[in-house]
Amino acid sequence: MYFKTFFLLAAARIVLAKVQFLGVAIAGGDFGCQIDGSCPLSSTQLPLGNDGVAQMQHFVKDDGVNILRLPISWQFLVNNQLGGNLNSTNLAKYDQLVQGCLATGAHCMIDIHNFARWNGGIIGQGGPTDDQFVSLWKQLATKYADAKNVVFELMNEPHDLDVGVWANTLQKVVTAIREAGATSQMILLPGTNFDSAATLATTGGAEQLLDIKNPDGTTDNLLLDIHKYLDEDNSGTHAQCTTNNTDAFNSVANFLREKGRKGFISETGASKDASCLTAFCAQNTLINKNADVFVGLVGWGAGSFDTSYIMSLTPSQQNGRLVDNQLMTQCLLSTWVNSKDLEPKDPDLSTASLPSVLFSTVFSTETPLTTSATKTAKSSEPVITLDIDSETSVLQTASLPPSLSTLITAAGTPGDESYSITLASPTTTSTPTQTQVKASPTPTGGTSSARATLFLIWGCILLSLSL
Repeated sequence: MYFKTFFLLAAARIVLAKVQFLGVAIAGGDFGCQIDGSCPLSSTQLPLGNDGVAQMQHFVKDDGVNILRLPISWQFLVNNQLGGNLNSTNLAKYDQLVQGCLATGAHCMIDIHNFARWNGGIIGQGGPTDDQFVSLWKQLATKYADAKNVVFELMNEPHDLDVGVWANTLQKVVTAIREAGATSQMILLPGTNFDSAATLATTGGAEQLLDIKNPDGTTDNLLLDIHKYLDEDNSGTHAQCTTNNTDAFNSVANFLREKGRKGFISETGASKDASCLTAFCAQNTLINKNADVFVGLVGWGAGSFDTSYIMSLTPSQQNGRLVDNQLMTQCLLSTWVNSKDLEPKDPDLSTASLPSVLFSTVFSTETPLTTSATKTAKSSEPVITLDIDSETSVLQTASLPPSLSTLITAAGTPGDESYSITLASPTTTSTPTQTQVKASPTPTGGTSSARATLFLIWGCILLSLSL
């Protein structure tokens, strides 16, 4: 058996192969909501029971999806009492959906689906007061402060408002959420123009939103919220797709890189029309290739939607099991799983100050080897698969010489946490093995944009030659 490895350390930002989070909206709590912020309680159709729970379990366990968006109206949560306390009966129903989501192990996104309005009045701009909106989120943050997998999407698709005033409103909300004890959860900051990727970096208010800070002065886990559809008016109501949004998402990606920040595409969707199967797949491939600035991608929508709904991602029942439609499998799952672009992007950028590792390996063995999610292995190469989460990392390798020792340093995102992993027990058998190592998270507490944009660095790998 012959083994040798060549290393090249390059001072360039590593580019992830795919977004960290892929998800689906489990809709129904938003049913009946109009763009003027009116949401009749009689229209709410929370996907409780088998509709929602079974779908969430399917998406997570069968598809590998790791975030689920749970839209709900402000009116439902307070039982139409603006400025009032969360209604215990209605909250219990919504919490049933949230707990069903959390039980899958996925992240769960609370989405207030009111378009920055309550029955026609704009929040903080002639309609509900800032204090009333802050009260809503303070109560939600208090309830879910200990649920680290909860994500707070402050508002669905604001529009036609003064974005400077709106940013000031959101600053109050962020401060209230953090002071309520929800100190580490992701918070998504939505701009105007229905949060459209096409205008977010220009007239949509991204500049003002990125000025919002946590009470400690950092911007940790404060992400730009991004939406975009592919039909003629960005409404998600037409079957034909007229764009693949390349220009829109490239614009936002470049803006985020320049600012050293990140964004989250919390809503995008398309129909099953042939034009959309091409355009939607192209869009999502592009988003995954820009995973250095895009943290996640959520498709619209499933839950209480029928499979016949124009934008439906609701799986169908076939022979006693749930089966995804072509749009889900081809344009969301496949573009995520098969994304393998690891080439560094523009190493001359000011934020590209951290090292990455480029490597080449030659390994002779007759043992068939698997393929990692981010690197296609030839049959004569070992496979190294590294999965990072907040607690455990798994390193899988083919058989290696006894003299081999490995040191890996990795960093996780979103959030400023660093992880050190040491592995010094290589296998000498001819079959692939797995070694699990506990990673001790160490909050850095800094505001460095480079740390904020980094998901994974291989800082140092030392290998020896053996015959």
